[in-house]
Amino acid sequence: MATLKNYTLLYDDDCPLCKTYTSAFIKTKMLDKNGRQVYSSKSQMEFDYIDLEKAKNQIALINHDDKTVLYGIDSLLKVIGYSFPFVEKIGQISPIKWFLKKLYSFISYNRKVIIPIKKQDFQCMSCEPEFNIKYRIIYILFASLITSLVLYQYSEQLSFLPDSTIGRETVLAIGQIVFQSVFLLKITRNDLLNYIGNLMTVSLMGSLLLMPIIVINHFIMLPTLILLSWFGLTALLMFKEHYRRVNLLNLPTYLSYTWVLYRVIALLLILNL
Repeated sequence: MATLKNYTLLYDDDCPLCKTYTSAFIKTKMLDKNGRQVYSSKSQMEFDYIDLEKAKNQIALINHDDKTVLYGIDSLLKVIGYSFPFVEKIGQISPIKWFLKKLYSFISYNRKVIIPIKKQDFQCMSCEPEFNIKYRIIYILFASLITSLVLYQYSEQLSFLPDSTIGRETVLAIGQIVFQSVFLLKITRNDLLNYIGNLMTVSLMGSLLLMPIIVINHFIMLPTLILLSWFGLTALLMFKEHYRRVNLLNLPTYLSYTWVLYRVIALLLILNL
């Protein structure tokens, strides 16, 4: 595999995904041993030719020979394309590159709500992406849609529940956001959307945990007790993750209990309507 030499990726050390794929580039020798560097450890000399704000949102690839910098999907296509030229050629096709750029931005701008860190850890030299309301709302809608579809499928497996509809599950997902927001009216809009992003990440994680049981149940009819037990275990894990994230965001811990309260109210309404 060809090694792209004398190039360095500036990565976010607080982002597990960033650490994983930049480390993989080194281990597979797509970059040399000096091919990645933590964003906060840049030298003063590098400040002159790096767009520091842009590098927070899009991983920067520094060419040390001519002091030029590529950002985001262009950086990744350059690294991968050096070893696999056909990947770069495909990635440069206009519709494909447009899609890759949008996908990259979708993940990058939301990476701190996908995997959060403690709020006070953000410092002036941290690689915290700027707040992008468009991509945050898209992420919330995406997570709501996936959650609604999965819960609809899971509800269909439970014969004692009234017939489910995607519309009902969508209303419940959006209702959770509205219900929790009522308890956060005094915080800023950005902080509220950060919390909602984390809230929907928890819901998305729960959906991913439920999906294997849905697939298995299509081939083997599982007992209702197993379906309920798995759902209960998933809800417990979701509660613990929600509680952890609330603490990381320095928000009131009672939000985790209002989260449970909403679920109980929703279940009672489903059973009695």
